[in-house]
Amino acid sequence: MGVSYAVAGVLHFVVPELYAQIIPPFLPFPLVLVYLSGIAEMALGIGVMVPRTRRLAAWGLIALLLAIFPANIYMATNGVVVEGAGMVLDPSPAERWGRLPLQGVLMLWAWWYTRSPPADSL
Repeated sequence: MGVSYAVAGVLHFVVPELYAQIIPPFLPFPLVLVYLSGIAEMALGIGVMVPRTRRLAAWGLIALLLAIFPANIYMATNGVVVEGAGMVLDPSPAERWGRLPLQGVLMLWAWWYTRSPPADSL
Protein backbone atom coordinates (compact mmCIF):
# COMPACT_ATOMS: atom_id res chain seq x y z
CA MET A 1 0.00 0.00 0.00
CA GLY A 2 2.78 2.41 0.89
CA VAL A 3 4.49 2.12 -2.49
CA SER A 4 1.18 2.78 -4.28
CA TYR A 5 0.64 6.03 -2.38
CA ALA A 6 4.24 7.14 -2.74
CA VAL A 7 4.14 6.62 -6.52
CA ALA A 8 0.77 8.36 -6.77
CA GLY A 9 2.24 11.28 -4.83
CA VAL A 10 5.17 11.57 -7.23
CA LEU A 11 2.73 11.63 -10.16
CA HIS A 12 1.16 14.76 -8.67
CA PHE A 13 4.44 16.49 -9.53
CA VAL A 14 4.98 14.79 -12.90
CA VAL A 15 1.55 15.62 -14.36
CA PRO A 16 -0.06 18.10 -11.96
CA GLU A 17 -2.36 19.52 -14.64
CA LEU A 18 -4.18 16.17 -14.83
CA TYR A 19 -4.96 16.20 -11.12
CA ALA A 20 -5.88 19.90 -11.08
CA GLN A 21 -8.72 19.25 -13.53
CA ILE A 22 -10.65 17.15 -11.03
CA ILE A 23 -10.45 19.71 -8.21
CA PRO A 24 -13.96 21.10 -7.70
CA PRO A 25 -14.20 24.74 -8.84
CA PHE A 26 -15.32 25.92 -5.39
CA LEU A 27 -11.87 25.04 -3.98
CA PRO A 28 -9.21 27.71 -4.49
CA PHE A 29 -5.72 27.22 -5.87
CA PRO A 30 -6.09 23.80 -7.54
CA LEU A 31 -2.39 23.40 -8.34
CA VAL A 32 -1.42 24.15 -4.74
CA LEU A 33 -3.92 21.52 -3.59
CA VAL A 34 -2.47 19.02 -6.08
CA TYR A 35 1.05 19.61 -4.78
CA LEU A 36 -0.04 19.46 -1.13
CA SER A 37 -1.93 16.22 -1.67
CA GLY A 38 1.07 14.83 -3.57
CA ILE A 39 3.38 15.63 -0.67
CA ALA A 40 0.90 14.05 1.74
CA GLU A 41 0.59 10.91 -0.38
CA MET A 42 4.37 10.51 -0.61
CA ALA A 43 4.95 11.13 3.10
CA LEU A 44 2.06 8.95 4.28
CA GLY A 45 2.90 6.21 1.79
CA ILE A 46 6.43 6.07 3.14
CA GLY A 47 5.07 6.37 6.68
CA VAL A 48 2.98 3.20 6.45
CA MET A 49 6.08 1.28 5.40
CA VAL A 50 7.95 2.25 8.58
CA PRO A 51 6.80 0.25 11.64
CA ARG A 52 7.33 3.18 14.01
CA THR A 53 5.05 5.54 12.00
CA ARG A 54 2.68 3.00 10.45
CA ARG A 55 -0.36 3.64 12.63
CA LEU A 56 -0.19 7.43 12.49
CA ALA A 57 0.45 7.40 8.73
CA ALA A 58 -2.52 5.07 8.21
CA TRP A 59 -4.79 7.49 10.08
CA GLY A 60 -3.33 10.25 7.91
CA LEU A 61 -4.21 8.29 4.77
CA ILE A 62 -7.79 7.89 5.98
CA ALA A 63 -7.96 11.67 6.52
CA LEU A 64 -6.41 12.29 3.10
CA LEU A 65 -8.91 9.98 1.42
CA LEU A 66 -11.73 11.93 3.08
CA ALA A 67 -10.16 15.22 2.00
CA ILE A 68 -9.90 14.21 -1.66
CA PHE A 69 -13.38 12.68 -1.76
CA PRO A 70 -14.93 15.93 -3.11
CA ALA A 71 -12.72 15.58 -6.21
CA ASN A 72 -14.13 12.11 -6.84
CA ILE A 73 -17.68 13.37 -6.35
CA TYR A 74 -16.99 16.27 -8.72
CA MET A 75 -15.57 13.91 -11.32
CA ALA A 76 -18.56 11.55 -11.03
CA THR A 77 -21.26 14.21 -11.11
CA ASN A 78 -19.79 16.44 -13.81
CA GLY A 79 -18.45 13.93 -16.32
CA VAL A 80 -14.97 15.41 -16.13
CA VAL A 81 -12.69 14.48 -19.02
CA VAL A 82 -9.05 14.85 -18.01
CA GLU A 83 -6.71 16.06 -20.76
CA GLY A 84 -3.02 16.84 -20.80
CA ALA A 85 0.48 15.39 -21.10
CA GLY A 86 -0.55 13.88 -24.44
CA MET A 87 -3.40 11.93 -22.81
CA VAL A 88 -7.15 12.07 -22.70
CA LEU A 89 -8.80 10.23 -19.83
CA ASP A 90 -12.53 9.91 -20.35
CA PRO A 91 -13.75 7.33 -17.84
CA SER A 92 -17.18 5.82 -18.35
CA PRO A 93 -19.94 6.80 -15.93
CA ALA A 94 -19.51 3.40 -14.25
CA GLU A 95 -15.80 4.07 -13.72
CA ARG A 96 -16.48 7.57 -12.39
CA TRP A 97 -19.12 6.38 -9.95
CA GLY A 98 -17.09 3.27 -9.10
CA ARG A 99 -14.35 5.46 -7.67
CA LEU A 100 -16.67 6.56 -4.87
CA PRO A 101 -17.06 3.16 -3.13
CA LEU A 102 -13.41 2.42 -3.94
CA GLN A 103 -12.50 5.26 -1.56
CA GLY A 104 -14.27 3.30 1.20
CA VAL A 105 -12.28 0.18 0.34
CA LEU A 106 -9.04 2.20 0.43
CA MET A 107 -10.03 3.64 3.83
CA LEU A 108 -10.64 0.13 5.17
CA TRP A 109 -7.27 -0.97 3.83
CA ALA A 110 -5.59 1.98 5.58
CA TRP A 111 -7.57 1.27 8.76
CA TRP A 112 -6.15 -2.24 8.76
CA TYR A 113 -2.72 -0.64 9.22
CA THR A 114 -3.93 1.26 12.32
CA ARG A 115 -4.31 -1.93 14.32
CA SER A 116 -1.65 -2.90 16.80
CA PRO A 117 0.56 -5.81 15.73
CA PRO A 118 0.01 -9.09 17.58
CA ALA A 119 2.08 -9.34 20.75
CA ASP A 120 4.07 -12.30 19.38
CA SER A 121 5.32 -10.24 16.42
CA LEU A 122 7.01 -7.63 18.60
